[in-house]
Amino acid sequence: MKIPTKGRYAVSAMLDLALNDKIRPLTIAEIAEKQNISLSYLEQIFAVLRKNGLVRGMRGPGGGYRLAQGVDSITIAQVIRSVDETVQNSEKDTSEYLPYELWVELSKQIYNFLDGITLAHCITNLETREQLENQLLMKENTTESVAA
Repeated sequence: MKIPTKGRYAVSAMLDLALNDKIRPLTIAEIAEKQNISLSYLEQIFAVLRKNGLVRGMRGPGGGYRLAQGVDSITIAQVIRSVDETVQNSEKDTSEYLPYELWVELSKQIYNFLDGITLAHCITNLETREQLENQLLMKENTTESVAA
């Protein structure tokens, strides 16, 4: 099972917005460059995210996009559903091996799982990992300077 590209890009963009939510709005161009996503493709995704009430645009100097809801209320499944994607099986010919209903039920289970994961949960995990990486770097730098 895999999440389609449009869904992955939408989730990545929403995580960027979530990480910057309290700092400043982000432009689509900034997100596209950071995530290495085509600007025109990301514009299409943001049009759908805006239409579905997940992001809001801010005009003028310092403008860009912000989350339209709190990071604790937007789930990963919501983001994927908003860009009209479904969790698909990575192999097309699986109906020969297992009944179609099984794949439908499995997709429901995946969505139920993703509905329990919010942007807040994801950014907390990202920030925790970043803090741990920084601590390890500081420890390595201290060890290197003591050894020298």
